Amino acid sequence: MKEQKTGHGPEAGRSFGAAFLLAQIGSHAAAKFAQRLARLRLTPAHSGILHILSATPGITQQALASLLGMVPSRLVALVDELESRGLMQRRRSEEDRRRHALVLTEKGRKALAAIGEISREHQRLLLASLTEPEHEQLTHLLQRIADQQGLTRNVHPGYRTLRP
Repeated sequence: MKEQKTGHGPEAGRSFGAAFLLAQIGSHAAAKFAQRLARLRLTPAHSGILHILSATPGITQQALASLLGMVPSRLVALVDELESRGLMQRRRSEEDRRRHALVLTEKGRKALAAIGEISREHQRLLLASLTEPEHEQLTHLLQRIADQQGLTRNVHPGYRTLRP
């Protein structure tokens, strides 16, 4: 194992390896992103749902729950929150009147633009120690790992564990 001197913590100088570092940085990045989104009174779960609604207008609640791998009752609560804030609407599906299609409102599109600004700031600050080519290489390598692990692209696996 390659030694890494950090000068912090009980085992300064000892490296725990890539898997530990991915978990450590992932946890840190998630907490910082949540903190930054709090300015908009939104959570990362809200952000992800708004992104999906933008990319797949008219998706049903059932399809969204399935895509997220999420407990449907928890999704209903999140959708209720977004709808009560005027960020999205439930509309009767044109294909099946028993289902509701989810669509962004104009206010939701504006919130999504603000989320985009926060996301870019978050990424810039998180990866400030990397050059642009290193950033691109890291992104490529992490995507390869995510694909190999069978993770759904652009969907955070944390939705699977959200409970009502």
